[in-house]
Amino acid sequence: MTKMRVSVVVDTPESWMNGYAKELVRAIHNKGYEATFYNKYEDIPEGGIAIFLSCEKIVPKSVLKKSVHNLVVHESDLPAGKGWSPFTWQVLQGKNKIPITFFEAAEKVDAGLVYYKDVIKLEGHELIDEMREKQAAKTFELVLRFLDAYPNVKGEPQKGKESFYRKRTPADSELNIDKTIREQINLLRVVDNERYPAFFYYNGRKYILKIYKGVD
Repeated sequence: MTKMRVSVVVDTPESWMNGYAKELVRAIHNKGYEATFYNKYEDIPEGGIAIFLSCEKIVPKSVLKKSVHNLVVHESDLPAGKGWSPFTWQVLQGKNKIPITFFEAAEKVDAGLVYYKDVIKLEGHELIDEMREKQAAKTFELVLRFLDAYPNVKGEPQKGKESFYRKRTPADSELNIDKTIREQINLLRVVDNERYPAFFYYNGRKYILKIYKGVD
């Protein structure tokens, strides 16, 4: 049986996921599939399987029609936690076990059939790059699990109460100078030092903070 072509898509050229997505393409090749990385929806060929990773835009219906399967990874226990930046929102809530759902994209946001659910485990000290590494590793695991089983895979309808996370902006990285570091440590853990660094205002001036792990 000829294996289907796989398109791996990240819709933002500056996304942190791009490098990991290219690694995933190589891993898919090693499974005997033809796989290609794309940054633009319109470049996806007809037919095959499309995998959308860390996409910031809603995938248009015209794009979904191109592929036999349109697969998405979302870091929440769907249908709870639909929307944007679910991983970040849950870390801010103090969670160290982040659910992850592998499902079929649908016209309605984060509403498709579910293939697999799993958990990303944190120790509570990780900064954003370490969290992303764990997120990417679990994403690889779920994608390759699907491809290994394909076509003997079956999705299940989502069950439970629906909820949504709003889209985060750079303004969400603002620190409160009247709170302690301990009270804001999870915010410091999820900021991106380059794209949306932590900052605060003092005496009418804006100050930017960048966080790194020291060497013991």
